[in-house]
Amino acid sequence: MGICTSTGVIRDFAGPYFVSEDNMAFGKPVKYWKLDPNKVYATGPNAWDTAVHDASEEYKHRMHNLCCDNCHSHVALALNLMRYDNSTSWNMVKLCFFTLLYGKYVSIGGFVKTWLPFVLFLGVIVTVVLTLHLR
Repeated sequence: MGICTSTGVIRDFAGPYFVSEDNMAFGKPVKYWKLDPNKVYATGPNAWDTAVHDASEEYKHRMHNLCCDNCHSHVALALNLMRYDNSTSWNMVKLCFFTLLYGKYVSIGGFVKTWLPFVLFLGVIVTVVLTLHLR
């Protein structure tokens, strides 16, 4: 998960002590949630870009942790710093929900890349359960 600057440059906490620019850790984005710059309540010039920059600078000094301190946390910090939607309670869970609800796929291919592995895995499980159950 990454967050764009006002010029469209994607910032992504991609690994330990590394925040990438326009080179996301898991490839090109397949889904996006377009945020409204008018919902930024932080004061100061260029509040959006300042928040994205400050969050990125903070995460350049952090160890990446897949479960607790990752790219989702980086985006949450940026949203908290800019007080997006007048909130400072952004976190990984809230971002997950909002991205699921409001996110749009970039293409049909993006949808397939997201859901095909899960559907195949589910198919294998159902097949195994039915095979064992029918014996």
